[in-house]
Amino acid sequence: MTTTNHTDFLADDLTVTIDENGNGRPVLLLHGGGGPQTMAGLPAALAEEFHVITPTHPGFALTPRPDWYDSIDDLALTYVLLLEQQDLDNVLVIGSSIGGWIAAELAVREHRRISATVLINAVGINVEGIQLADFFALTPDELAEHAFHNPEPFKVDPATLAPEAQRALAGNATALAAYAKDPYMHDPKLKRRLKLVSTPVLALWGESDQIAPPAYGQAYADSFPHARLELIAEAGHLPQIEQSQRTLDHIRRFASETDATPVHETEETR
Repeated sequence: MTTTNHTDFLADDLTVTIDENGNGRPVLLLHGGGGPQTMAGLPAALAEEFHVITPTHPGFALTPRPDWYDSIDDLALTYVLLLEQQDLDNVLVIGSSIGGWIAAELAVREHRRISATVLINAVGINVEGIQLADFFALTPDELAEHAFHNPEPFKVDPATLAPEAQRALAGNATALAAYAKDPYMHDPKLKRRLKLVSTPVLALWGESDQIAPPAYGQAYADSFPHARLELIAEAGHLPQIEQSQRTLDHIRRFASETDATPVHETEETR
């Protein structure tokens, strides 16, 4: 299994830090508002059978973010450019939370290189009658209670963290606010645009999520022409952390269903 870490200059003063692991079908893995650590062991597990590309969104994990770079659109267009630069096809895009929002924006924009999308407890659309929890108004303990089926192991007093970890946490919050605070966690036009997506979509949802509840996930799935919702029991907003094996199993099945890799003709198949 190959492993590389590199920083790419994509435009003007914009740089993006990217981890690449494994070989096989390309998987673009997009983290949520808590930073790269919210993907937990998912990159390494997927790299056992896929070529996993995991960018750190600019501004997260103490990476630089230019002042002009301040929207989910900016992120989506950056990753369109990344797929073009690497000349990738048959890409499976997987996004968690705001990473799912970015993945949905990518699915609308990129019809040639992306063959399927997985949204893990994504945000990004407005659903009538459902109010997303206000991340910026929650205390750390309240955030854990909203985000996890079993919140106790994830309650941490930020004041007890090392100084660098505290800086990273503050930087993540600043970056999240720049990308998604106004309008809060959605693009008012995205929901109606999802009908343009011709590729299959899996909405994968922790059923205990109190940030973006399962009804929101169902509305998300219903907005695509070819999508389904699958719930993960005993998991909240980050099922890849609370139920890592179940999440991985769902992704692997969907990846198998949607693999567009050409089958080379052999003597036996002629």
